[in-house]
Amino acid sequence: QLQLVESGGGLVQPGGSLRLSCAASGFTLDYYAIGWFRQAPGKEREGVSCISSSGGSTNYADSVKGRFAVSRDNAKNTVYLQMNSLKPEDTAVYYCAAGSGDANGRCLEYGMDYWGKGTLVTVSS
Repeated sequence: QLQLVESGGGLVQPGGSLRLSCAASGFTLDYYAIGWFRQAPGKEREGVSCISSSGGSTNYADSVKGRFAVSRDNAKNTVYLQMNSLKPEDTAVYYCAAGSGDANGRCLEYGMDYWGKGTLVTVSS
């Protein structure tokens, strides 16, 4: 069964950090760009970051630039999202997805082939 599983979400205070993981089973992530997306309550899902299949190219939403960092370990078939200086507005369900990035290195929803079920991140004091 092909699946992506996110983990690492939870409750954190403003200014804190979390590291999300996206692990694949049933297929290898080596040939896929991996996108992180999030959906806050009452809002549409939005792209957060994208990393190319080689890991050599990354892309971030303006709202998280300088605070979030995406990386991948193809040997472990896992992608990570390090989130620092978290803000209440980062509260959302975070999803990872595997697919193809566009010409500008962005992971767009229509380009993603596989999706995880999400992990909840809550930033609150």
